[in-house]
Amino acid sequence: MATYGWIGLGNMGGPMTANLVQAGHTVRGFDLDAGAASAAAAHGVQTVGTIAEAVAGADVVFTMLPKGEHVRAVFGGEDGIWATAEKTTLLADSSTVDIETSQHCHDESAARGFRFVDAPVSGGISGAAAGTLAFMVGGEESAVADASALIEPMAGKVIAAGGPTAGIAAKICNNMMLFIDLMAASEGSQLAEQLGLDPKVFWEIVSVSSGHSWAQQTWYPVPGVVDSAAANRNYDATFRTDLAHKDISLALDAGEKTGVRLEAAQLAHRRFEQLIGEGYADKDCTLIVKYTSPDGGAPGWDGTGTAGTESSSETTGDAAPAETRKA
Repeated sequence: MATYGWIGLGNMGGPMTANLVQAGHTVRGFDLDAGAASAAAAHGVQTVGTIAEAVAGADVVFTMLPKGEHVRAVFGGEDGIWATAEKTTLLADSSTVDIETSQHCHDESAARGFRFVDAPVSGGISGAAAGTLAFMVGGEESAVADASALIEPMAGKVIAAGGPTAGIAAKICNNMMLFIDLMAASEGSQLAEQLGLDPKVFWEIVSVSSGHSWAQQTWYPVPGVVDSAAANRNYDATFRTDLAHKDISLALDAGEKTGVRLEAAQLAHRRFEQLIGEGYADKDCTLIVKYTSPDGGAPGWDGTGTAGTESSSETTGDAAPAETRKA
C-alpha cells in the first residue's frame, strides 16, 4: 500500500481520494476550504493543516488546483511542495493549466531533483466517484510508468500521452472539443424543439446517430432527458462557466502560438464571455443554450443567478465540475 499526499479535496479530489482510501492506501490531504476537508475526512482521508504535513513521507503527491498561478505557488512557495517533500516522492499535477506552467513544473522539478508528471483527468464527478476517470499522463517514461500504477485505483483508463506536457496538451485539446460539442448540443436541442420534436425522442435518435457526443450524452441542456444535466437543477454548476472560459482560453492561447485557426472554439469562448458579463460566471456552462433559443431563455432555467466571482475551484475533465480550492 502507498502513501499519497493530496493538495485539493473538492468535487473531484474528494471522491478521487475516497477511492484511494477504499483501495487500502493512506491519503493525507490539504485544502483551505474547511467543508471540503471535512467531507474528505468523512471518507477516511487524513486531513492536515499544511502542505508540509500532506507531503511528508508520501510516495506520491497529487495537486488539483484552479489555475497555473496557484500550481506555481503551491509547488514553489516557501513552505510549498518543492521545499518540503522528500526527493524520492513522485510529483503529479492533475490541474488544468497552461502549457508553460506545466513545462515550468517539469523543469523546476528536475532541477531540484524530483520526478514530475502532468496527469490531468477526464470523466467528471461521476467518473471520480466511480473510479473510472481517464488519466492522460505526460513525462519521462519511467516516471509515467510509476505514476500510472499509483493512479490505477482512481482510473478506468490510464494513457501515457508522451513526454513532458503531453498530458496537459491532450487535456486542453479535449476540453476545447467538449465545448464545441456543447455548442452543437445546445443548437441542435433548440432547433429540434422549434421543429416540434419530442426532446426525449430526439435525444434517443442522436444517441445512436452521428450527432452523438459526450456533451449530448451527459450535459444535454433540456430538463428531464439526462439525469446528470444541470438543466434539471436550474443550471446550478457542475462545470462553472468561468472555469469553462478558462479552459477554452488555454486552447485559444495554444492556437495563437501554433498558428492553428480555432474559429469554432472562438465562438464558444464568446458565449462563455457573454454569460460571465451578464453575471452568470458561477452558473453551469451549459447555460449558453440561452443564446440559441428564440426568447433568450433556457429550458429549465428560472432566469436567476448570482453575480459571478473568480472561482476558487478547478475543473478536471472534459466533463468535470468545479474542483479544488486554492491551497
